[in-house]
Amino acid sequence: MGKYYIFQDQKRCIGCYACELHCKTKNNAPEGAKLCRIVPTGPQVVKGVPRMHFVFMPCFHCEKPWCVYACPTGAMTKRAKDGIVYVNQDLCVGCKNCITACPWGVPQWNSETGKVMKCDFCMDRIDQGLEPACVTGCTTGALKFVSPSEASQIKREKFAKDISPLKK
Repeated sequence: MGKYYIFQDQKRCIGCYACELHCKTKNNAPEGAKLCRIVPTGPQVVKGVPRMHFVFMPCFHCEKPWCVYACPTGAMTKRAKDGIVYVNQDLCVGCKNCITACPWGVPQWNSETGKVMKCDFCMDRIDQGLEPACVTGCTTGALKFVSPSEASQIKREKFAKDISPLKK
């Protein structure tokens, strides 16, 4: 069962891309490969003012990850202790089946190694008691590294505040 979740408070995100930068630097990702991604949407006019939204897209570390099932060598693996899906670089043959299988386009091609790389929640950092680089590097605190149940609670509380007649 997946133990971790990266929650994004979209109202706090300013689209600075610091999360992408910290991820790329930590993982030594080559040009073009983005293990997490900010996807801008908009502009949309809200109360007469043009607004942009920025959606953070890491790997979702699915309970039944299609990339793992599509991998013919077992390189794409789900870690039993916490559900993190990662690529065992020693087993990857660069067939790109995982890229085809993932509905969100998470696995990325590394042209320098001829293998796939993907978000693994910086599992080496997690194993040291740290948070993923994208969360640590978020300049506005929009990203939070939580459990799935904590993410659900945050979202419910936010929804309740948004519909409350007592809000300002």
